[in-house]
Amino acid sequence: HSSQIEDPPYEPPSVSELQEFLLADRRPTGHVNQVWPNLYIGNEVAARDKGTLHSLGITHIVNAAHGSQHVNTGPRFYRDMTVDYYGVEADDAIHFILSPFFYPTARYIRAALAMGGRVFVHCLMGVSRSATLVLAFLMIVEGLRLQEAVAAVRPHRDISPNPGFLQQLRSLDMSLERERRRRRQAQTL
Repeated sequence: HSSQIEDPPYEPPSVSELQEFLLADRRPTGHVNQVWPNLYIGNEVAARDKGTLHSLGITHIVNAAHGSQHVNTGPRFYRDMTVDYYGVEADDAIHFILSPFFYPTARYIRAALAMGGRVFVHCLMGVSRSATLVLAFLMIVEGLRLQEAVAAVRPHRDISPNPGFLQQLRSLDMSLERERRRRRQAQTL
């Protein structure tokens, strides 16, 4: 196969291209939206509305704005509900490094969905931190490229990860692509 021409290395869209795509054709977004089967993104209003969470059948909650400075819910807030709580203490700031949470959160969501659960991922507004973690899940677990993940969520919710988060998702995209390429090459040997 040595005569075969190597594909050029995969390059995700730039941050500005991604932002353009996210800003085009925007739709109004509710407090909570299902963006993937049994996977929901929402804001603080929805996170505090136990009636809505109960009616949606939510079994697992990922709070991407966990902590006293943010959306201070936590397991005690939900103690009268049968939900599992997972807190990620993140700031919606360009310099905040959210990527260390990508894999643990993706594994948590995958396990919850695998047991037939319904997962609600939220932050304060439900557009940046929570959206970034859901996009990372779609890339890590479902094998979507960044552009495909954005295109999957976009029709259901108006999301807008900050430029720093988009850059971290681009890095994830490239490392997942390198991993796929290594596996393909290993198969052809």
